[in-house]
Amino acid sequence: MAEPEVASTDSEAVPTPENSTPLDDASPLEEHVPSIDTPTLAPTSPESRLSRNPSFSGSSSTYQEDWDSNFPPLDRLTVLELLDNFTLPQQLEKLQKGISAQTEKVRKSREAFNTKSRQARERMVDEWRRRVPSAEEQLDRYRKRMRNSVDKLGKRWNDTKAITLREKISFIFGVMNIFVSGYLIGGWPEYMHWWYTIQILYFMPIRFYTYHKRGYHYFLADLCYFVNFLLLLSVWVFPKSKRLFTAVYCLAFGNNAVAIIMWRNSLVFHSFDKVTSLFIHIMPCATLHCIVHLISPEHQASRFPAIYTIKHSPAGSPTAYANVLSMLAWSTIPYAIWQLSYYFFITVRRRDKIAAGRPTSFTWLRQSYSKVWIGKFVLGLPEALQEPAFMFIQYAYAVLTMLPCSLWFYYRWASAGFLGVVFVWSVYNGATYYIDVFGKRFQKELEAMRKEVERWQGEHEGLVGGGGGSDHGEEKKVGLGEGISGKVLDERREGDEDGGSGLDNIPLLNDERPAAAMVTGLEVGDGGARDVARERRQGRGGI
Repeated sequence: MAEPEVASTDSEAVPTPENSTPLDDASPLEEHVPSIDTPTLAPTSPESRLSRNPSFSGSSSTYQEDWDSNFPPLDRLTVLELLDNFTLPQQLEKLQKGISAQTEKVRKSREAFNTKSRQARERMVDEWRRRVPSAEEQLDRYRKRMRNSVDKLGKRWNDTKAITLREKISFIFGVMNIFVSGYLIGGWPEYMHWWYTIQILYFMPIRFYTYHKRGYHYFLADLCYFVNFLLLLSVWVFPKSKRLFTAVYCLAFGNNAVAIIMWRNSLVFHSFDKVTSLFIHIMPCATLHCIVHLISPEHQASRFPAIYTIKHSPAGSPTAYANVLSMLAWSTIPYAIWQLSYYFFITVRRRDKIAAGRPTSFTWLRQSYSKVWIGKFVLGLPEALQEPAFMFIQYAYAVLTMLPCSLWFYYRWASAGFLGVVFVWSVYNGATYYIDVFGKRFQKELEAMRKEVERWQGEHEGLVGGGGGSDHGEEKKVGLGEGISGKVLDERREGDEDGGSGLDNIPLLNDERPAAAMVTGLEVGDGGARDVARERRQGRGGI
């Protein structure tokens, strides 16, 4: 009988207790070989693997066949394979617990976030409800603001608070100063220095107080105040000093007079500050013009001997100080004293306060002439060289203005013409201020007031919306703008038949009605009339 084919394996098959039969000592091994089913290590499909399902409990023969065909022999099982069968359920259980913990944590975080968001939203709504007033409160507030604004405008038009008592007094004194000064120059020039002294004793304490209060007291150390001080010394203390008079005359007719143009001094009568500034710069020139050219030689020789000596000294004599070189030399000495004192006592010792914002003449000129070529030149230098450059330019400017002083000293009409030019320049600056600056400023304030009231009116229409049509609201807004801009100030209300807004009835300057009546066109306290007017407005709005 032929031997059956045996499946080839990598190693020789080892019989197991399950598939082995008792061998007879006498039987040969070949007789039992066909009955041995040797397992292989070939890959098995998932369907053929051993199932741990309890339902997989069939017949003992089927179970035995699956066990024999799929489960490897015991001698081929490793320790890791055995441990894997025990650790896999534990890993799955641990992973499941971690996922459950993370899910619970996310759920709690979401609930906490939702709770905080709801609480924050509730707090925000409560805060908004507490802060934001109701529609009625907003309407009352807008009415009050509109009434106050129109009341202020009515006060300005009625000329009750626009010009204060101080400005009125300043205007009167400014006009009288021009009148008295002109009268003294024309009729009594020998008393002009008295008038100048009285005024400077009046103006300077007020200027010192106001400038110190406003933080401008560093301006009091400028050259113009130093020149006025030197003039008082020359007139009352040292009338025989020819050198002092020469220096004072050159500085007054040079730097001080031209500063009216450079510093834009203006003749604005209602401004006490501007009148004082113009006085400081032009009055020393007017006083020196009177005592040099207008008083008699006899009075000049007795009262001002230094002037008489210089004026009547022959050319080339030691007392002839009225030439260009002598004037420049003797005026440079007090100028250098002032410049060095100003630099050390103001620029150096007060540098921290100046850097903190305290204004000086240098900071003012640097800002005013920053767009001019000379300002660009100074600002283009290193910061350490800007102040020395400014001092050098200022001295060069002073020298240039003092060059024609010899001409002003010897020729009366040349001196008068020069004074006339600088005075007319100050009047032109004052006219510019009144028309361009003061008028436009008031016009801008009026325009801003008009726009603000129109905005309030629009918000008011939005709050009470529905009571009147859009055409009516637009009509009231236009009428309000015209009333605030001054187009209907000269018109009176003839009746309520034509309609129109009550806010465009701003009265003339001579109207003495209360401000509330100005706004509404009705007398204060007439509740019935107000109700009738309200009904008429609502009726017109619904048309």
